[in-house]
Amino acid sequence: MASSSSPLVFSVKRCDPEFVRPTNPTPREVKQLSDIDDQEGLRFQLPVIMFYPNNPLMKGKDPVKVIREALGKALVYYYPFAGRLIEGNNRKLMVDCTGEGILFIEADADTTLENLGDAIQPMCPCFEELLYDVPGSGEFLVTRLRCGGFIFALRLNHTMSDALGLIQFLNAISEMAQGLSVPSLLPIWQRELLNARNPPQITRIHHEYEEVTNSKGTLMAMDENNLVHRSFFFGPKQIRALRNRLPASLGACSTFEVLTAYVWRCRTIAFAVDPDEVVRISCLINMRGKHGFYLPPGYYGNAFVYPASITKAGMLCKNPLEYAIRLLKKAKAEMSQEYIKSVADLMVIKGRPLFTQPGNYFVSDVTRAGFGEVNFGWGKPVYGGLARALSIISFCTRFRNSKGEEGNVIPICLPPPVMERFEQELKRMTKEAEPVRLITSML
Repeated sequence: MASSSSPLVFSVKRCDPEFVRPTNPTPREVKQLSDIDDQEGLRFQLPVIMFYPNNPLMKGKDPVKVIREALGKALVYYYPFAGRLIEGNNRKLMVDCTGEGILFIEADADTTLENLGDAIQPMCPCFEELLYDVPGSGEFLVTRLRCGGFIFALRLNHTMSDALGLIQFLNAISEMAQGLSVPSLLPIWQRELLNARNPPQITRIHHEYEEVTNSKGTLMAMDENNLVHRSFFFGPKQIRALRNRLPASLGACSTFEVLTAYVWRCRTIAFAVDPDEVVRISCLINMRGKHGFYLPPGYYGNAFVYPASITKAGMLCKNPLEYAIRLLKKAKAEMSQEYIKSVADLMVIKGRPLFTQPGNYFVSDVTRAGFGEVNFGWGKPVYGGLARALSIISFCTRFRNSKGEEGNVIPICLPPPVMERFEQELKRMTKEAEPVRLITSML
């Protein structure tokens, strides 16, 4: 465990894992996931971590006890989380609602929130200490800190929920922790709303699921055992430096669009991809609230797609930043109810394939997901959100560093030589103000 500024060493004492079950009887049934939920690319554990400071008003209350009890109450309403995933015909995933519960671990760490400093942001070098990985299981872990604060961390299978669905579940737990007996927003299953049509029919082009070959031999494989994990903080100065490169004719651009295009371009240059090789970027787009698309309030399944923008590497690298931004905008403009139905149909027709990997890069905008608002009674977390990037998957989140500066953090994983070239390219493109690298680790 290490920080870019100083060593970060502490010990964690864990109790034996236990299962937290719904406090009241729940239906014993089998529930199908949607055809958006059970695609291969979502069959992994989503790691989330939240850091809470001491609150003198909560003196005498144990966060472990409060959260454990609230979890059991919330599982009465979200009982599929207490079940077990099973696979049926055509790799269809279902939840066997057994009521077995969620694994819960209690722990104590001999450190303080102040000692952790900027290490609490994504790519936290102490993450593996703070969220014990029990093979084959998702789990919740609450770690008390010496200062009176605590760390709440979890892993849950992504096929069950997207970030907004998970937040809905966590908010229900937080409401139970603060005395409510019924969640203010009741959960809705109805996964059939995002199932394939009968008969299924692929009606859109899906570059994100194309089968491609490394034809030029320059699309470097990502060896999970040899990746450098780093996070980059972009404050107002860095973002202004990038916006100054954009022409007025481009129109309004979100900070996410600017940073994603910037990181994608620098990453491609760092990989030294052959100019004629096709590269792609996939941005996650949530369909909730989109025009012409309806899901009932309380729906907590996956409701997003990740359309890919494609271009030849040479075009991306030699053109100015606006070229990449226009590609992102074009993909977003194609989103519709028909597009997500086409994805569901593709899953059934092609056997729930994995997304394209060679030459692809995923970025998700979780700046407004709501992780930083989850309050178990101790107030809001000083950081709450996804814990780390995963191979070719990154995300953009809000973060306030130890200097009090507000900005955006993007964690990224790259092979060591590529990471060094990537950092150099980042510096070259933001000469006015370099992005600040916060955390480095080898995982």
